[in-house]
Amino acid sequence: MLHTYNKEDFHSICHALAAKDADLKGIVERWGLPPMWTRPAIFQSLVLTILEQQVSLASAYAAFSKLKAKIGFVTPKKIMALSDEDLKTCYFSRQKIIYVRALAEAVISKKINLKKINLATDDDIRTTLKQIKGIGDWTVDVYLMHALQRADLFPLGDIALVNSLKHIKQLHAAITREEMLAIAESWRPYRTVASMLLWHDYIKRKNIKVLG
Repeated sequence: MLHTYNKEDFHSICHALAAKDADLKGIVERWGLPPMWTRPAIFQSLVLTILEQQVSLASAYAAFSKLKAKIGFVTPKKIMALSDEDLKTCYFSRQKIIYVRALAEAVISKKINLKKINLATDDDIRTTLKQIKGIGDWTVDVYLMHALQRADLFPLGDIALVNSLKHIKQLHAAITREEMLAIAESWRPYRTVASMLLWHDYIKRKNIKVLG
């Protein structure tokens, strides 16, 4: 059975994690419960996640908004109908153009079927999506967490998550990946929800506006 969470149990999981970990409890006491960040499990969401790679949320959302203003609901065929210049006017970098086209081509050619893979295991989804140029572990993690509500992801490729973990646990700057994963072990099987608590703290401390 696939291990997921939902709107009905999200807050109770947050409280259970806070009861087990004083630092997570501190986040809830300071800022309240985090929103349950979700997005639909569709092509358009993967395009947004690709745009979010290694840039600020504001930059990614500006590009995504510009794209939607140009073509409306984002589909593979609409992406392939645009020229590189069209995508550049939507603030797409050269690399992001290549990546989004590769995703669109994979869907059109039926190399991937999102409805089908959405029912697969986390590992199988990761293997399938990473065959597409420009999609790595971070992009897959975000899709699994936010689009499919898979419950036990801890994406150490996410700088905000790592910085928040270091901050709330007062960790040394040179802490290893293995040491961070060891800390997160106690949050299984709900490391996704623990990640949302850590992001919540980071966003509030940095006064970041989350647009979508």
